[in-house]
Amino acid sequence: MKLTLKPAILIKRYKRFLADIALNNDDITTIHVANTGAMTGCAEPADTVWYSTSSNPKRKYPYSWELTQTKQNHLICVNTLRANQLTEEALLNGTITELQGFDELQREVKYGDENSRIDFLLRCNNAGNKNKPLTYVEVKSVTLLEGNQGYFPDAVTTRGQKHLRELTSIVKNGDRAVLLFTVLHTGIHHFKVAKHIDEKYANLLKEAIDSGVEVLVYKAKISPESIILSEPMKIE
Repeated sequence: MKLTLKPAILIKRYKRFLADIALNNDDITTIHVANTGAMTGCAEPADTVWYSTSSNPKRKYPYSWELTQTKQNHLICVNTLRANQLTEEALLNGTITELQGFDELQREVKYGDENSRIDFLLRCNNAGNKNKPLTYVEVKSVTLLEGNQGYFPDAVTTRGQKHLRELTSIVKNGDRAVLLFTVLHTGIHHFKVAKHIDEKYANLLKEAIDSGVEVLVYKAKISPESIILSEPMKIE
């Protein structure tokens, strides 16, 4: 994924979807934040913000926060919309080798007993694969770094807990369920589930894995010019 970004200095994030930044000419402006999460460690005042610019004249805030460059010089993709875009790109170009051989890719498909939407549904339509199960792929962004350890989630996530229950049901019904963690922080080299933050999520994940839900972890290469999912990692 190619990017065209400009740098600024973060003043503060507020109201979840907004942040104030200081531009290179010292003007102060407000930008949109496409991230509803806690953004722990990703939004410290005086960090460098890399932002994109929309050409849509109807937008109230034309700038969007894409990357954070921390004081430790780590780059973090904070725009949560990018995780699915990067995943689709990696699915189509063959990077995610465990998820190949599909004929059709659908996005945001309704499924499950708890009114969920799966990020990607992969189908095999050709005659040779007609008996191959559907593959349900749920994507999560990993951006929390504590010490030298990366974690997910960065806060209690009832939505994430629901997704684990739904994925477990998918496997029990005979189809394939995959949970894909996309590591969008250049400082993360080791990854585990944050049981100390959301013990219920950690327990549900263990139950899901024991039931046959597959877990994949892929790390992104990040720069102000591009982001790509490229490097498989292990979950510890």
